[in-house]
Amino acid sequence: MKFKILLVFITIVISSCSNKNNDMLGENSESEGGCPFGFDKMTASTNDVEKKTGSKDFWPNKLDLDVLRQNSGMSDPMGQEFNYREEFSKLDYEALKNDIEKVMTDSKDWWPADFGNYGGLFIRMAWHSAGTYRTGDGRGGSRAGQQRFAPINSWPDNANLDKSRRLLWPVKQKYGNQISWADLMILAGNVAYESMGFETIGFSGGRVDVWEPASDVYWGSETEWLANNKRYDEEGNLEKPLAAVQMGLIYVNPEGPNGNPDPKLAAHNIRETFGRMGMNDEETVALIAGGHTLGKTHGAAPGKYLGKNPEASNIEKQGFGWESTYKSGKGPDAITSGLEVTWTLTPTQWNHGYFKSLFENEWELVKSPGGAHQFQAVNPEKMYPDAFDDSKSHKPTMLVTDLSMIEDPAYRKISKRFYENPEEFEEAFAKAWFKLTHRDMGPKSTYIGPEVPQEEFIWQDPIPEVDYNLITNSDVEKLKAQILKTNFSIGDLVKTAWASASTYRDSDRKGGANGGRIRLEPQVNWESNKPAQLQDILKVYKQIQTEFNSKSGSKKVSMADLIVLGGNAAIEKAAEKAGYDITVPFNPGRADASQEQTDIEGMAVLEPMADGFRNYMKTDYTLSPEQLLVDKSQLLTLTPPEMTVLVGGMRALDANYDDSNLGILTNTPGTLDNSFFKNLLSMEYEWKPKTPKRKYFDGFERGTDNKKWTASRVDLIFGSNSELRALAEVYAADNAKEKFINDFVKAWSKVMNLDRFDLKYNQ
Repeated sequence: MKFKILLVFITIVISSCSNKNNDMLGENSESEGGCPFGFDKMTASTNDVEKKTGSKDFWPNKLDLDVLRQNSGMSDPMGQEFNYREEFSKLDYEALKNDIEKVMTDSKDWWPADFGNYGGLFIRMAWHSAGTYRTGDGRGGSRAGQQRFAPINSWPDNANLDKSRRLLWPVKQKYGNQISWADLMILAGNVAYESMGFETIGFSGGRVDVWEPASDVYWGSETEWLANNKRYDEEGNLEKPLAAVQMGLIYVNPEGPNGNPDPKLAAHNIRETFGRMGMNDEETVALIAGGHTLGKTHGAAPGKYLGKNPEASNIEKQGFGWESTYKSGKGPDAITSGLEVTWTLTPTQWNHGYFKSLFENEWELVKSPGGAHQFQAVNPEKMYPDAFDDSKSHKPTMLVTDLSMIEDPAYRKISKRFYENPEEFEEAFAKAWFKLTHRDMGPKSTYIGPEVPQEEFIWQDPIPEVDYNLITNSDVEKLKAQILKTNFSIGDLVKTAWASASTYRDSDRKGGANGGRIRLEPQVNWESNKPAQLQDILKVYKQIQTEFNSKSGSKKVSMADLIVLGGNAAIEKAAEKAGYDITVPFNPGRADASQEQTDIEGMAVLEPMADGFRNYMKTDYTLSPEQLLVDKSQLLTLTPPEMTVLVGGMRALDANYDDSNLGILTNTPGTLDNSFFKNLLSMEYEWKPKTPKRKYFDGFERGTDNKKWTASRVDLIFGSNSELRALAEVYAADNAKEKFINDFVKAWSKVMNLDRFDLKYNQ
């Protein structure tokens, strides 16, 4: 069966436009079966927008390049000179934490605190900010503060988190641009844990706020909240790169799959969802237990009493959503998930009550006041406190997914160990919480602040520190000359450097040339890297490295640097063949990671399914090759012009992954010139599909049967798409030869250095 993925850069726009009856997406009614609080009845109607005048409306299948233009700076009020890391370093960090802690117990009448403490609410806010991360494409996560924007701010799973951010607003207002919302939401979760007795292992700042919703994240193709009818195939496999099991959820349905209260079935969803977040079974159990040690859920009544979500709420509500008409609508009358669960005897004090409650009670399935499936203890020894009335108490309660922790055999084994060894649980949760909240920040070199832990974790893709003197400019020139004396072609050297550097994805700052992991498993055996050919090249590079390092005293060159340097040398030679003397910028300092420092499973997610820059497609996909090219370009932070010039340059350099002539629209391959664009746009040629699927094409001299070229969809899109054709015309101009070379070198150097945070943050 063909591996199915869908477009990850399509925004799921949840319409908040009102119709003639002023019915909004946020309106909901009580459901029968499925979601008890009515979110499954909320559908995004395509009829909300009656006027359709944009090109996307007339041509919905048109290649969308907007994803390459998001966060361009035009929406950023801080300006280009603003440096958040510098501002964060000026922060009175301890004063900030103290101010956050004060908010925890300052209960507000407009949203009273459970048990007099907002800690549980802030933990949920931090968890749900970070928990959108998925390993499939590295998107989601906490790094940009996207919980402030649609659709995430209005997901059913984020109900009433608008209150948590509003509670923190006075703190944000006080410290202004010295603390981002993205950092503040995570730090508030840490402070909540610490103020209630748990010792976290640290915190890093450095999450920079964006000012517009992410348009590159695919959350699923369903048009109803909590629907999942399109994300599973016939065999029950969850669509990649998704992690959540239903539209609008962070993780799984707490009542069980599609509301079926079966803890064992729920365990399957939990394992898949948390696995796609990069968590193993032990981390999963630790996170669920640690997250459910404090606070409570809210389900005082059915969802029919809930109003519109924030994005759909009326203007006078000022961004507040989910207004409830049930009694006071807050405090003891609050409705969030529809579940009414307090997990421990002391919901504002860190302890090991979660596992004690799980293992020391017998459980029966009941319904919450809101009509949701949950479990309640049978004849418990102790009653649990009420969140607002000291005279009341309640039987211990658990979610369906909590019972998964003792009914699934693998989870039960871990839970039992944590139950019997509380210190082991605390350590496991501390590490898992830090991983959850920092997973999308990249390597440790990006961290900042007084609480950055000393320990380095395998999921951070550690790279050894450079403990030797770096090569000089003179050394660089000698090494380039030595590389060019080998028997490898310009294309060989270029595509090897590209294969190393282009693994980078800015979504979670994973991959890149630093570390030289193209030498290691799993990259060294990826199909796109042509393993046998790659091994030959790496062997020669290793010989050059060994010879140089043995004679250079305290100076050394890494394999990671040599691989990039080889690509640069090849480009300079190709430009010389075109009549231009250039120097491709090079900054030494990359280090070589070891196999022991490489998480093979974690690195495997970087394997390209397609790489249009090398004309590589692993197999046929739901997405077109050109859509996959745009997606990869977005992960590489490329603009449309950069994407365009890189494709044209890679074709000129004869850098296809398999050495084919696909898209090599030049009579002088290996010469860095603009022949690709000239021949693509020339009316001397006409193109005909080779197969009915229009995947590959032959270019004929117009009016004849003389075949001149072959090309892929990625190649032809630069002549077909009106926006890309406009860019191609710039580089096809007779007087654009030098501009083409200069722009290519600039874009190339950008990709080679995307993961050089040592340069970016030490300048």
